Amino acid sequence: MGNPGFRTRGGLWLCTNDFVRVRTGEHQSFKNHKTPLIIQKNEMTNYWLAKQEPSGPRGYNFEQLKKEKITTWDGVHNNLALKHMREMTSGDLVLFYHTGDERQVVGIMEVTSKPYHNPRENIERFIAVDVKYKKTLKRPVTLAEMKRDKKFKDWELIRISRLSIMPVPKPIWDAIMKISQN
Repeated sequence: MGNPGFRTRGGLWLCTNDFVRVRTGEHQSFKNHKTPLIIQKNEMTNYWLAKQEPSGPRGYNFEQLKKEKITTWDGVHNNLALKHMREMTSGDLVLFYHTGDERQVVGIMEVTSKPYHNPRENIERFIAVDVKYKKTLKRPVTLAEMKRDKKFKDWELIRISRLSIMPVPKPIWDAIMKISQN
């Protein structure tokens, strides 16, 4: 439908019609305004989880990222995981999850690029993003801990265990950060 009545000017949104679509988190509503309204552009950080096997032939672990500082996140072929990757933007934060025997969130990465065609792949739908080391968690948060906590029960990590890239709702992100501090 577009944004009739909205114009951007220097990072601000100017509403020139009577109704403004207000978006907060997951909800949208329409507000009646009789005068033009200036809305600050809201660059929201999105939260993600990316899984990686820390050992094995194609293994990569969080300590390697910490040493290298930046890497290309690629090798994702699942359609739903690719859909999630296409929604990543520079500045988004990503939980680094070790699969295999560990099954735990160990640290945080930051997305530093828009998704782009993976040059190592011949099929154009396969993409990559660049990420950088952000932070090591004070202590890892295990899958077993998350499975015991009811607030995680509907999250993809619990429901769709094979998915390698998934969104992390802000309440889940906050819960993981809190658990990692204990």
